Amino acid sequence: MATQTTTQPLRFKITGLDCPDCAASLEKAAQALPGVAQAQLVFTASELLVTPKDGAMVEAAVKGLAGSLGYEAVLVGTEPQLRERGLRVWLRHHRRDLSTAASGILTSIAFILGSLGASQSLERTLYGAAIVIGGIYIAKAGWAALRTAHTLDMNVLMTIAAAGAMAVGEFAEGAVTVFLFSIGELLESYSADRARNAIRKLMELAPDEATVLRDGQEARVRVEELFIGERVLVRPGERVPVDGRILQGRSALNQAPITGESLPVEKGEGEDVFAGSVNGAGALQIEVTRLAKDSTLACVARLVEQAQAERAPSQRFVDRFARLYTPIVVGLAVGVAVLPPLLGLGAFSIWLYRALVLLVIACPCALVISTPVTIVSALTRAARAGVLIKGGRYLEELGGLRVIAFDKTGTLTQGKPQVVGGACELHANPSRECRVCQDLLAKAAAVEGQSEHALAQAILDQARAEGVQAIYPTAEDVTAIPGMGIEGLVNGHTILVGSHAFCHANGGDGERLCAQVSEAEGKGQTVVVIKDACCDSACYLAISDALRTGAPETLAEVRRAGVERTVMLTGDNPFIAKAVAQKAGIDEVHAGLLPEDKVRIIEALQKSYGHVAMVGDGVNDAPAMAKASVGIAMGAAGTDTALETADIALMNDDLSRLPFAIRLSRRATRVVRANIAFSLAVKLIFLALAIGGLSTLWLAVLADTGASLVVTLNGLRMLSFREGR
Repeated sequence: MATQTTTQPLRFKITGLDCPDCAASLEKAAQALPGVAQAQLVFTASELLVTPKDGAMVEAAVKGLAGSLGYEAVLVGTEPQLRERGLRVWLRHHRRDLSTAASGILTSIAFILGSLGASQSLERTLYGAAIVIGGIYIAKAGWAALRTAHTLDMNVLMTIAAAGAMAVGEFAEGAVTVFLFSIGELLESYSADRARNAIRKLMELAPDEATVLRDGQEARVRVEELFIGERVLVRPGERVPVDGRILQGRSALNQAPITGESLPVEKGEGEDVFAGSVNGAGALQIEVTRLAKDSTLACVARLVEQAQAERAPSQRFVDRFARLYTPIVVGLAVGVAVLPPLLGLGAFSIWLYRALVLLVIACPCALVISTPVTIVSALTRAARAGVLIKGGRYLEELGGLRVIAFDKTGTLTQGKPQVVGGACELHANPSRECRVCQDLLAKAAAVEGQSEHALAQAILDQARAEGVQAIYPTAEDVTAIPGMGIEGLVNGHTILVGSHAFCHANGGDGERLCAQVSEAEGKGQTVVVIKDACCDSACYLAISDALRTGAPETLAEVRRAGVERTVMLTGDNPFIAKAVAQKAGIDEVHAGLLPEDKVRIIEALQKSYGHVAMVGDGVNDAPAMAKASVGIAMGAAGTDTALETADIALMNDDLSRLPFAIRLSRRATRVVRANIAFSLAVKLIFLALAIGGLSTLWLAVLADTGASLVVTLNGLRMLSFREGR
């Protein structure tokens, strides 16, 4: 196989990772390799990301480096070529397990023979053999860490501790220490694999193959071979293989893997489906609209992978602390071994043994692993529920929120405006018999046909319903006035469509129409005035965008989750904004805003409250979302822009996921803090015990390994976090 020369980041899957602190030696050594521009180890994904310098060939060097440190590196995308079988391969993958087992057996035999009165020389020989066999891979990895990364990792410290135990005659302690350390490494590796497997399962929800209809015949092909526009058959009970649009059939689809919805969604012809959804009782024929690699599920999986590489603030703190902690404790151990004997405070062998115990405590494994496992477990749990959080930083920001700002249209409301009333100077109520209303509606449709505004669709829908949408040709010289309205020429007449203030400023309105407009706005309805400037006729349409079902209950849940204040930011008029806010239970309203006004208000809220989130559609609210501590987009499963721009994406077009995400993040933050506190407490206690001569080598190893397992298992609990908690 040719060695890679690309300057794109290379992803290597690393096997054998069990401790993030020890694995950091690999990252540091990889960064120092000739030809490497950047190297980053993602412990929770077991991946090393290596960016070569221009033209550099680094694949072989990275593999050799990993092998020297006791790991195995496989370039992602080449795994199928490496699925070898046979005893030699099995032995290579399990050699450390076998050495641990042999060490444990020899230690047990030595202990039993010693209890039966065997000679001390036989005991020492068996214990010595247990230390050598069990510690050979530890010593090899430690030497490689010193030689290539110039790092004092746990392997180095354990090798020194085992050799020191033999030097002072404590063969039994040395053997038990090596065995317990090896067992602990295996258990930590197994626990970390649980978090990795949870992410892997998320990525394997889409099937590998699909039934495609070609030339009227069914054929089974790999999903990577499907093209956009092809027709795919999805039978009852099967998973949808790719994103597509239903051409034929109707069925209930379980979209939980993508959107987190608990109930199946009924879908029929013309509606979109997502890869990974489970088909119900009906057979479907779908048209492929995205390649497998570009599906929503693939995008989510890719973003979850990227999120693992995003270090949370707590993780960066722990990493900085660990870089200081180990050399300080090693220096303390040297001082303990040398100074007391020189001062006549005891024999050198006594203080050397205490120094060896300190060396075991010097590795911050439990501390370093306390954060990433918790963060990744929480990110995975959120993704399962249809909430995509793009990194530990945003998880922690969400956990510290005090204020959430919401856009109105499409966030608190359904985003589907409908005409619910209207009138003109001649009639107090809209009427199909009113020629003035009908004529103005037809002219408005001619102008709005070129607009992408949400209200334009409501006007076009109404014109279509009344059969007047095609009376006039498309308007000419159409001009949009931001925040006001739109105008254009229809059959030589200047037609204005927009706010009451906009139309009133261009010729005025009758008192009756003004009164009717004020009454409609007082009811919380959006008013669009249509005015023919040439003949001075005018009417208005009352448009309503219904509040989302369950929005008041969701906002109440948000407050119970710990958010102090909710704010609405909208470009709509104050009457409508206040009416919607009152129904939803919003604390503070800012209306009539332009995009830059929303940014200014977010800045003011941050000065007053600190952590502030902005919830919107991820498109129109992009500036405000970028300025907020956390930008949250809704309905991201249907839009690439929202997925890419938001810090947190609610995959379903449903606010009810928001309280769950807040509770999950707050729980994850508490677990991280508890893990860090527990790890530090164990270290401090055993530092004191070691200096006071009250701890043995094997007890220190047991405490370090036990602490690592406790914080790992505590972090893994986030995978089973329940919504009601």
